[in-house]
Amino acid sequence: MATLGDIGVSALINILGAFAFLLAFALLRIQPINDRVYFPKWYISGKRTNPRSGGGVGKFVNLNFKTYLTFLNWMPQAMKMSEEEIISHAGLDSAVFLRIYTLGLKIFGPIAIAALLVLIPVNASGGTLFFLRRDLVVSNIDKLSISNIRPESYKFFIHISLEYLFTFWTCFMLYKEYGRVASMRLKFLASQGRRAEQFTVLVRNVPHVSGRSISDSIENFFKRNHPDHYLCHQAVYNANKFARLIRKRDRLQNWLDYNQLKFERHPEKRPTSKKGFLGLCGKSVDSIDLYIEQIKELDKKLTMERQRILKDPKAIIPTAFVSFNSRWGAAVCAQTQQSKNPTLWLTNWAPEPRDVYWKNLSIPFVSLSIRKLVISLLVFALVFFYMIPIAFVQSLANLEGLERVAPFLRPLIEWNFVKSFLQGFLPGLALKIFLYVLPAILMIMSKIEGHVALSVLERRTAAKYYYFMLVNVFLGSIVTGTAFQQLHAFLHQSATQIPRNIGVSIPMKATFFITYIMVDGWAGIASEILRLKPLVIFHLKNMFIVKTERDLEKAMNPGGVDFPETLPSLQLYFLLGIVYMVVTPILLPFILVFFAFAYFVYRHQVINVYNQQYESAAAFWPHVHGRIIASLLISQLLLMGLLSTKKAANSTPLLVVLPILTLTFHKYCKNRFEPAFRRYPLEEATNKDMEDRAVASDANLNSYLADAYLHPIFNSFEEVELVEVRVDKSQVHIPSPSPRDHSSPSPPHYAYHHENEPSHNVDCYEVEQPQTAYHYEVESYSNMFQYDTESHHHAYHY
Repeated sequence: MATLGDIGVSALINILGAFAFLLAFALLRIQPINDRVYFPKWYISGKRTNPRSGGGVGKFVNLNFKTYLTFLNWMPQAMKMSEEEIISHAGLDSAVFLRIYTLGLKIFGPIAIAALLVLIPVNASGGTLFFLRRDLVVSNIDKLSISNIRPESYKFFIHISLEYLFTFWTCFMLYKEYGRVASMRLKFLASQGRRAEQFTVLVRNVPHVSGRSISDSIENFFKRNHPDHYLCHQAVYNANKFARLIRKRDRLQNWLDYNQLKFERHPEKRPTSKKGFLGLCGKSVDSIDLYIEQIKELDKKLTMERQRILKDPKAIIPTAFVSFNSRWGAAVCAQTQQSKNPTLWLTNWAPEPRDVYWKNLSIPFVSLSIRKLVISLLVFALVFFYMIPIAFVQSLANLEGLERVAPFLRPLIEWNFVKSFLQGFLPGLALKIFLYVLPAILMIMSKIEGHVALSVLERRTAAKYYYFMLVNVFLGSIVTGTAFQQLHAFLHQSATQIPRNIGVSIPMKATFFITYIMVDGWAGIASEILRLKPLVIFHLKNMFIVKTERDLEKAMNPGGVDFPETLPSLQLYFLLGIVYMVVTPILLPFILVFFAFAYFVYRHQVINVYNQQYESAAAFWPHVHGRIIASLLISQLLLMGLLSTKKAANSTPLLVVLPILTLTFHKYCKNRFEPAFRRYPLEEATNKDMEDRAVASDANLNSYLADAYLHPIFNSFEEVELVEVRVDKSQVHIPSPSPRDHSSPSPPHYAYHHENEPSHNVDCYEVEQPQTAYHYEVESYSNMFQYDTESHHHAYHY
């Protein structure tokens, strides 16, 4: 059992670690060589240029010593941008994500003040653990918890009263925040111009009709059932082999660009390479000629594969994006059943074009159900499999309890500092390490389930991770920790005493959670702003891989808010704060420090670093609200169980009403606000359509939707089939589209995934690549590609 001294050692280690991370970040961010690592958001939006304009050492190190005196100015700078500006700059998802942290501060700030002023003196005056210290392992922190109150004490009425008060306050803040976020979402959608997903429906499980193609069946069905609103549709093709060829051509084109740049810098000698294994052996040949020849051969294969896909009916997936001439028509189709057979002609709102996960579009309806069942069983098994390492972690957290059962361990932990380190820091760190690989595993499981949108994939992964954290990290830590800690007492006391000891021991796990909060929520958040992994990867790529400016843009890899991992962790902190607010309120200050510190860090990251892959307009908020409600219910049930072991028969029944009131509140909020996140009101759709008709014609709508959901395969064909590729690397900066630049008729930058997906789009064929201008000249089909071996390019030096 960790003591106050152990907690102090852990706090010192984590504070020093967090300070070291922040100091390293403050110094690294002002170095010109790291500018693209710590400010990629501004490079992508085209509002920042490389500061490395000096010569010599000044290209790599900041020689302006005045900037070192203000190296901590990133914190006030992170607070300057208003919420409206953040929405415009980074999107509604990022702005609402930050509101989760302010919600935590609003909820736990007043609760912490009331609990510390009222409950700490009440708990400290109990004195029960003083008489039980010979039978149970206790610490000074436990004496500040509800466990220290004598059985049948009237002081429990104070805890119950505050549980009611804190629950009402939490529900009040949740109600205000739910209403605010719903209003922000509707305002955000209303303020947007034409967006492809507002007019488009994803249709799946299209039935096969003998004598008709999939495309003809779709057109006939919607012309018959939606004659006044159907506009067009775009079929989805399975082009896995074509995707692999495109990726190979992309790599070859990069090598060709690199060798041409190399030849320009050293025109006296043409670059050469060997034709053997990995270019290490064999005959030496001209590198430029070699790659041009390989690209020509690959282009022939691309042409043949393209013809096969277009001629093979089996290449068309029974899925399509169907567009309508009005938002009203799309809303009616997306929110109604299309066929008497509910498993056919399945319609849902289409994801944003950048949000589509193409690989899963071909999964049939029956397979979806089976996949979800299998994955549910696997997740269930994984949750309980992880109980084994969790139990081991808890054994580290309770060395004093383990000493009584295994005295031979006592010499290993005789030194006070080692003992404090093992109990106050190592358990939280070990648990953090065990959880490190879980989000990636759960994301793979979510992909196997068959979800077709990246946003849905991340929300489903977050849900799985939350259940895992709830069962293993929270409940598993309490149950497993209690079993180890009280093993000696259980073996030597009567069975009637076991429930009492469990009830007393539950609040004692607050010490372990305090250490976990400090490791994960203090030092862990500080490491997030340092971006050590992206920093190392960027410089390694720049040293060994980056050959063209296109490679440099890819090497930045700004990433985005990691919703699958961040949201469950946030919800765990809400759970810990709500459960322990009347049980062991000393934990609340640690929660508040986390929310405040994380708010600063993520605000900075959202403004300067993250480039979100999609925009869901805060579709994740109902899940956040629901998990906080679940935390309230868990808190109330655990408090009832705890008081039942305290023989508080007079006061415990008063808590029965509280879960009923909480569920009633949740149902009201669900009916009041959730429809804004699940459906698009026809009234809103009609009003928006009327506004559009006043400023734009239907002809413009036709051209807008013609290629909004154009399958990536056609983007590649269009640019591969009819162009002569000439790369002119100018020094003029051509900005990449920002995350919110998705309302153009043909978005130039979609995030397609290249893992055996039906097809994809690659950066090599983008019309506007950052800092690279591509010029295309139309050629006849019989002569698809021409290559200028002597074309010169501006060298990019980094």
